[in-house]
Amino acid sequence: MQGAEMRLARHGARRHDVFFGGAAVAMAAAVFAIDTLTSIEGAIAVLYVISLLLAAEAIDRTGLKILTVIFIGLSLLSFLFTHGPEPDLQTFLRLSVAVAALCVTTALLLRTDRARTELLGMNTALRESEARYRSIFDRARVALWERDYSKLRDFLAGLKHAGVSDVTAHSQTDPEFVSTCMDLIKVVAANEAAIELLGTSTPPDEGGVTHQYIPADSKAFLSILQAIMDGAAYFEDNAEIINRNGERKAVLLSISFPDDPSAFNRVVVSMIDVTQREEARKALTEAQAELARASKAATIGVLSASLAHDLNQPLGAIGVNCQTLVRWLDRDPPDIEAAKRSAERILRDSGRASDIFKSTRLSMSAASKDKEKFDLGELIGDTLALMEHDLQRERTTVKVVQNDRIQLVGVKLELQQVLINLIANAAQAIAHSNPALRLVTISVDGPIEADYISIAIRDTGDGLVGETQRKLFTPFFTTKENGMGIGLAICRSSIEARGGSLEGSNHPDGGAVFEIKLPKEPVNA
Repeated sequence: MQGAEMRLARHGARRHDVFFGGAAVAMAAAVFAIDTLTSIEGAIAVLYVISLLLAAEAIDRTGLKILTVIFIGLSLLSFLFTHGPEPDLQTFLRLSVAVAALCVTTALLLRTDRARTELLGMNTALRESEARYRSIFDRARVALWERDYSKLRDFLAGLKHAGVSDVTAHSQTDPEFVSTCMDLIKVVAANEAAIELLGTSTPPDEGGVTHQYIPADSKAFLSILQAIMDGAAYFEDNAEIINRNGERKAVLLSISFPDDPSAFNRVVVSMIDVTQREEARKALTEAQAELARASKAATIGVLSASLAHDLNQPLGAIGVNCQTLVRWLDRDPPDIEAAKRSAERILRDSGRASDIFKSTRLSMSAASKDKEKFDLGELIGDTLALMEHDLQRERTTVKVVQNDRIQLVGVKLELQQVLINLIANAAQAIAHSNPALRLVTISVDGPIEADYISIAIRDTGDGLVGETQRKLFTPFFTTKENGMGIGLAICRSSIEARGGSLEGSNHPDGGAVFEIKLPKEPVNA
């Protein structure tokens, strides 16, 4: 079909060229005959201009120049033929007028042709630009509308002239204001993405923006009106629209307002559907809140487990000392001095339990724990005194190897609790393997490795084997029948919080060894 139309167009162009070309030739022949064969006095050659005008419809610029030269030649030929080599002045002037007319006409025709070519080129470029714009507009996956805001702009300009400057405040005093503004907006065109966004296969009503697409309480629409009233060049904000099915969609709205008020009849409005992004963001916020609640619950669980683990030793010691106290009092006569010593130990252990509660509470708050300067050897001695009954029950001997007196600054209770856990584990490991030598060795060296203090606790048990060594500090992993599996994890966390480290390994001479490394001046937690 298109090929047939092209053939018809070419055929019509040939007929046009043949007609005007033939008419030009006939006119030129008639002018030459009259100018040459008749005795009419006048500038007959001027009539060649008509032939040029006819030929201009059929030939190009080069042909027009050649034809002008030919007509000038024919005029000279007729002049020589009719007036001889010695013409009078009037005849020569008539020839000059004819030649000048041909040159001026040719110049005007060439100028007209150039202007027409430029105009055709501009029209072609404009059509191509419009076609590109329309192609981009129609095929873009961003929802695009062309809207006529001219009446709305005039309306808002009138309100501004009347003294209205705040659109939101004015809408509260005039309930029909928003509805009136919606009615003044006309939809010129909408692309496929815009139609899909609205949830309908037919374009929106081009007679006006349907009210169902814009919520009546839309703050974004009021912001658009304010931007137009203020003469803003650009508007962008999150907005909400309602599609044909009544579903609310979150969109990113962008409008570029023209500088020329007369161009408000075609304003491009773009919308990007960000509903899924907003839903994902909302889900993420809810998940983070749920994670925070779960984290709090886990923290409470860890806190409870830590308290249960740390309080086991002082409470057990209190129970043993109570039994001892009762035995001393049941003697006849009662051994008051021995009972007094048991009561003092009960008081000491109850104070220790209270200190554990206090330390745990401080660890859960922003307040810093009280630090103090203490002697490491004295701390180890006090710790062994606290564990006296436990070590006697396990029939375990403790040997302390320390060459120099070492002073530390830190939270004394925390380090003592770590030592209790490690010494108790060593005694239990020995009891489980039942070796001939039931000995726990505590070796203190320092400062070593850039002013670090080393405290090594070695037992004479079976050592660490298989999975035990790999999961040694994993929370809730235990090899004990009634163990909780959090003691070593708590110990490592406590030491690392003070800038130190805790590692466990097998000693070359047998048994397991746990080494604590602490900076001589521990860093703040």
